Amino acid sequence: MSVNEKSEGAFRTIGEVATATGVAPHVLRYWETRFPELRPVTRAGNRRYYRPSDIALIERIQRLLGTEGYTVKGVQKLLAAEARGGKAPPPPPAAPAVPQAEAAETPVAPAGTDNASTETLRAIRDRLQRALDSG
Repeated sequence: MSVNEKSEGAFRTIGEVATATGVAPHVLRYWETRFPELRPVTRAGNRRYYRPSDIALIERIQRLLGTEGYTVKGVQKLLAAEARGGKAPPPPPAAPAVPQAEAAETPVAPAGTDNASTETLRAIRDRLQRALDSG
């Protein structure tokens, strides 16, 4: 094993974790303030050392926020519920798919006109109302 290689269970610095997970160091420090479950070991000079379990939690938070559509508050609730041993809240609802026929009939005002935004918003509002009425 070379000097730069660490064993599987070794603690990692914030730079090593950032490189391994793709999460910037400032984001990792922010997550520490939002998720009490994420508590790396701190040494002299406030240096952070992440355990393998911390890294697994970081990867999970990253997945929940980045690909599964959770908000920070949603992830907080999920982790808190799991810590209590209770049932985890359901995942956030997916946005309803707009049928192609409806999407095609949405008028889009030409760019540069004063009412372009208003007309587009009205069309979206009407389409949503129809979807709510039919559901």
